[in-house]
Amino acid sequence: MHRRNFGRLLAAGTLFLAATAMMPVPAMAQAGKTIVGGFDVGPGGFQGNFNPLTATAGFTWLNTYFEPLVIYTSDLSKLTGALASEFTVGQDNLTYTFKLVQTNWHDGKPFTSADVKFTLELAKNAESGSIFAARLGDIASVETLDERTAVVKLSKPNSAFLSVLSQVMMLPRHALSPVPLKEVAKSQWWSTQPIGTGPFKFVKYVSDQYVEMAAYEGYRGGKPKADRLINRYFANAAAAVAALRAGEIQFTFAEPDDAKTFKGNGNFRIIEGDSYVVNYIGFNHRAGIWNDPRVRQAVMYAIDRNAIVSSLYGGAAKLANCGYVAPQLLPKGLSDYAYNPQKAKDLLAEAGWDKINGDKPIPWLTYYNTPQVANVMAAIQAMLVQVGINVVPRALDVPTYNGIARSEKWPDFPLVYAGLQNGPNPASLNIGLNAAQIPPAGNNIMRVEMPALTQALNTAMGETDPAKADAKWQQVCKEMNAQLPWGPMWVASRYGVVSGKLRDFFWTPAPAGGPFVSHPEKWDIAP
Repeated sequence: MHRRNFGRLLAAGTLFLAATAMMPVPAMAQAGKTIVGGFDVGPGGFQGNFNPLTATAGFTWLNTYFEPLVIYTSDLSKLTGALASEFTVGQDNLTYTFKLVQTNWHDGKPFTSADVKFTLELAKNAESGSIFAARLGDIASVETLDERTAVVKLSKPNSAFLSVLSQVMMLPRHALSPVPLKEVAKSQWWSTQPIGTGPFKFVKYVSDQYVEMAAYEGYRGGKPKADRLINRYFANAAAAVAALRAGEIQFTFAEPDDAKTFKGNGNFRIIEGDSYVVNYIGFNHRAGIWNDPRVRQAVMYAIDRNAIVSSLYGGAAKLANCGYVAPQLLPKGLSDYAYNPQKAKDLLAEAGWDKINGDKPIPWLTYYNTPQVANVMAAIQAMLVQVGINVVPRALDVPTYNGIARSEKWPDFPLVYAGLQNGPNPASLNIGLNAAQIPPAGNNIMRVEMPALTQALNTAMGETDPAKADAKWQQVCKEMNAQLPWGPMWVASRYGVVSGKLRDFFWTPAPAGGPFVSHPEKWDIAP
């Protein structure tokens, strides 16, 4: 597609995003070093959700005061211990033994194996509102051999188990056990008096404005260099970038175009990396209008993905023809669904699209409230209408989106633009595609029920031999490419911008914001 025509298509699309002014943080009288950041301004990040059992993002911030048993290294290459000083897997691939560090909760109570047992049983129980319930469904038992040893036994091998545990933050049994199970998810405890084991402890949350943390002097890694951390909230990425330029904050996620404006400015450092998130057009399989695979194929052929990546991502994205783009997971012979609007029209005609839906408007939801995604969706909207598919983009805040996606009213919203973690462990895709993960059990919000795909996922999930795992995930890729449970688009790069005043600050564009080894206790700021 010529750039001139692409520009006309982009102009033809319409998507409105709300923009509000930055919310000021009141001046604070306490002395000491304070680091302020827009730590939750990023895809999926949103203010007010401090419950790690229900959070789908925001782990960059949650990891400053909560900690998991195991955690990914900063380059996301492997798992290492966090609250577990050691962890081993038995020869049966069913028994996981965790030796725990000696540390205390922020209220001075000791962290023990009883907390591990409490947390995993709570996270496994869907009545708690946990999004990990289905992912931890293979846990058969959690045993506490002594205060420093926890043993988890699975009912069957699960190659993703440790990766899932990296996002399960340990919780204090003594503080949360009195809360009735069905009230845990919405308890005020999370935003008023949460207790963790991390380097910073909770001070206060000012609704819609900021969260304040104070250094935990009893942290096992030593007292943090910064006295306070402030997480500012912004209506959009542009507001956060403006605050960064003004010196009001020292870090924020940034859109590619915004990040580029800092290039060559010695007062800032740009961080770029793979997002490990595949963006996709999600077909709600209970909506009825996407049942014919020819319709799903038509959507793919109607979109000039190369033009979008070139013009709107500046080339900083890789096309995805299944759920991931890592070379070792891609089999030969995949269809690339190259741009072919005539083929899209022919497929729709063969499927009888005029009778299925015709030109009736199709609501198209997203939780991405950024100018870049607005432009992407507007471009796709214009391309789809050329072949006879009339989609109407609508951007929602994340809580509203999640509420709709996991509710029984979902058929009223047949299409989404979303993203799902596709690494560093490919098993992350299982939660969004396996038929056993349909809400409320899991996060298969598109209600995908494809037996061959589910079987391929189950086979890959059960393969614990790394030498054989890639071939199993290649089969998952083949099924996704052929059946199109989603319309996979691309895996884009992600950006952060850091003030030159920060010292020993580390951030990586990890899926959901982490968690990963970032050592918040070492973060420092120059006067």
